[in-house]
Amino acid sequence: MDVLRTDGGMVNDELLMQFQADILDRPVVRPVTKDATTALGAAYAAGLAVGYFKDLKDLRANWAVDHTWKPNLQSEKREEMYRLWKKAVTRSFDWVD
Repeated sequence: MDVLRTDGGMVNDELLMQFQADILDRPVVRPVTKDATTALGAAYAAGLAVGYFKDLKDLRANWAVDHTWKPNLQSEKREEMYRLWKKAVTRSFDWVD
């Protein structure tokens, strides 16, 4: 994965999007069309099925970038945060019977 393309309500959270870029060490891209992407996907599928769109290239032409977050975290810090996250997850095992 070279780039993480996002959609939905969480893309409005600037901190979360930067965190994703930092942790994944990949650019995170928010499209111009952020909301109702599930419905849009269904509409695109229907449009392809009935021939409204010729092919996937037609659909890709409708996708545009609104904002891109670039990774801004040193690899040592990223690895430390990931190690601590895994430790926290492990400690949560068997939390509830």
